[in-house]
Amino acid sequence: MFRVARVSIALAGLALLAACTDHAPAPTELSLSESHTGLPFTEGLASPAWQEKAAGLVSQAGFNPQTATHAYPLLGVAQYLAVQRAEAAEGGTDVATVASAIGIGAGGRNRLELDRGAVAGASFVVLTYLFPSQAQALGEIVDAQANAGPGGLHPAFARGEAAGRAVGAEIVARAQTDGFNRAFTGTIPTGAGFWISNTNPTTIAGGQLPGVTPWFLTSASQFRPGPPPAFGSASFTAGLAEIRQISNTRTAEQIATAAYWALSVGTPTTAGFWLQVATDGINQHGLSEREATHLYALLSTTMFDAQIGCWDAKETYWFIRPWQADPLITVVPAVGKPNHPSYPSGHSCLSASGAEVLSTFFPEQRDQLDAMVAEAGLSRMYGGIHYRFDIDAGQTLGRSVARFTIAADASGSSVLTSH
Repeated sequence: MFRVARVSIALAGLALLAACTDHAPAPTELSLSESHTGLPFTEGLASPAWQEKAAGLVSQAGFNPQTATHAYPLLGVAQYLAVQRAEAAEGGTDVATVASAIGIGAGGRNRLELDRGAVAGASFVVLTYLFPSQAQALGEIVDAQANAGPGGLHPAFARGEAAGRAVGAEIVARAQTDGFNRAFTGTIPTGAGFWISNTNPTTIAGGQLPGVTPWFLTSASQFRPGPPPAFGSASFTAGLAEIRQISNTRTAEQIATAAYWALSVGTPTTAGFWLQVATDGINQHGLSEREATHLYALLSTTMFDAQIGCWDAKETYWFIRPWQADPLITVVPAVGKPNHPSYPSGHSCLSASGAEVLSTFFPEQRDQLDAMVAEAGLSRMYGGIHYRFDIDAGQTLGRSVARFTIAADASGSSVLTSH
């Protein structure tokens, strides 16, 4: 079985890929850099460090997966729009008369400092909104990045930071009105074949998601899958029996796989996992700040939209979890019992959508990324919390959302396009 001990091991093939091929084509008009001289891009990038900081804060704060998946695109979009806006204010990204002696594209050190400042300013504002108690520590990171180069604070960094803070404020304003913080007011149905809440009175984790403003989708139901097998039908009974068989005969390897992919409260969560995969690709391919923030933005928004679509389906079908349909099914403790319906699998919705975006940036890695998605899906069956048809529907929904967002982004006129 394909097994990953750590993300960096899982993507070790990226090093070979980078050594054997030119940079993969980007999914939009923005082409990846083709040559480097002097300082590698990644030694000067600010965005990976801010993404890592966000993942740590998500873990530390105990964000549930739904909240984390909402938080990451606020950061990613702010970073990418800030870089675009700061560069546009300086006259664009392709100034032939400006030296590029340190190998970071048109603009030389000015470009490097401008982009780093834009990312720092945007990241500070967004993360301070999400984690207000961390304001001082976040400010210290900005100061450290501002003074990282020779001679202390560079004027271009200061200009970029100002642009980034302005963009960050706009993204915070969007977050405050996107509906994520609204309470769930729907009705949870009861009866045979329906999911049963873990709490009394009944609640549903992420219940508000179908009403939250997406980044790309035209509606929460845009890619809604057809219904799961009817409760009590032959197809349902076969699917349930498969999970019962796994529960009765779990191997140590299956338990370890379930635990590895659990990615629940106290971790960067599923969305954070795939963002780390993106960071590995950024490091291996030596992407520029603009390219890196583009990837983070498209990846995180796609996963959030997949989550919205997934919860629309969950709250359409309200399908019973395996351990509720058969009390003899046990759940791996490290996985736990998610407090939302079974169909489709949220983990598979996010993983499939994230891997599709990453495969578009790094197409030679598609087979390996697909293998990771498959293992992530199996892990939920090993854990006792999903049927195979939950996984299949989640993966299909996730890939459909991703193909839609990738095409919208490639149009050059989307929520990720600075205007």
